[in-house]
Amino acid sequence: MNQILCLSCQPWSRLPGRTQQLLSRMREVQILFFSPSPRGRLFSPRQGGLKVRPNVTAYTLPPVLLPLDERHGGLFRAQQRKLGQFIAGKAAQHRFHAPLLWTTSPEHVHLLDHLDYDGLVYDCDQEWDQFPPQWEGSLAGAADVVFAASPLLADRLSPCSANIVLLPNGLNLPLFAPGSAARPDPLPQVRGPVLGWSGTIWSDLDLSPVLYAALDRPDWTFVLLGRREKNRFLSRLKKLDNVVIPGPRPANEVPDWLYRCDVLLELLRDQRPYDDVVSPRMYEYLATGKPVVSMLWPDQVERFPDVVYSAKDMEEFLTLCRHALEEAPGFACQRRREHAASAAWPARVETLTRILVTAGLL
Repeated sequence: MNQILCLSCQPWSRLPGRTQQLLSRMREVQILFFSPSPRGRLFSPRQGGLKVRPNVTAYTLPPVLLPLDERHGGLFRAQQRKLGQFIAGKAAQHRFHAPLLWTTSPEHVHLLDHLDYDGLVYDCDQEWDQFPPQWEGSLAGAADVVFAASPLLADRLSPCSANIVLLPNGLNLPLFAPGSAARPDPLPQVRGPVLGWSGTIWSDLDLSPVLYAALDRPDWTFVLLGRREKNRFLSRLKKLDNVVIPGPRPANEVPDWLYRCDVLLELLRDQRPYDDVVSPRMYEYLATGKPVVSMLWPDQVERFPDVVYSAKDMEEFLTLCRHALEEAPGFACQRRREHAASAAWPARVETLTRILVTAGLL
């Protein structure tokens, strides 16, 4: 059976991210999944290996007490050696021999010399401005295959590797299949139009278009569904009677909220200007067939121009929300669902597996 050592930039979770979605669907592969080090916390024996899938065992790397980098010289190298020894020890315990090493962050480049592997993959799904560019350049240059989640990420890495494959994000399509009339109504008291956002309300999420529209249209209800960070707009939004902030919901309830909305909203993050990575949230929106209104940065290329209304400022956002509410039933519903169907995670895994087999890595 093929073997993969995965160094993830996100912990194993009940709400799986990209790495977890991709690897957990691979067949005939034994996987050791290493979640990132907890910062500043003591290592607990309970953070040992956990069999999360029949073929996947998850570990948490030992803690990194200080955010060291190469400027710290010997201390930094000792820290990386400690992490490498932990991973190598677990690999030996599970009888891994020269596995495929799957990396997801530029900081993993420092572990390459401490591990025994037979092939290297770098899966890039975001910009890593917090790390020195040479880290990512070296990792991409050493990788046998680089997967990039967007065209801009692929272009940025192209000077470092000739083996870059575009692999966008995806979605758990069955969860968002059209429901029956028995689908529960999470907002039984609301009678007017409902416009909704689903996802983490990050501290840098620009909610100004929602605030602008909610103040202008008190007859519309705006839903902000998901985990919340401290966001400068939330205090004002909470004071409005037509804004509902229900907090996070279990994954199996999110489709009920999305289908309850008449229009779905995609917003921008201030710290990620001109980010062209299509989020899994957008694919979830499209799977419902509902109209979507998205904010774009100036000069940003429109994503899904045939099925998404794209606004460059708050006034246009409000106007396009009105147009979306007036959209004829079934106008672009099927095309949206076709976009979503093509992005189902099993389809992404099929592409990924084919590439790895062709490259001789599986």
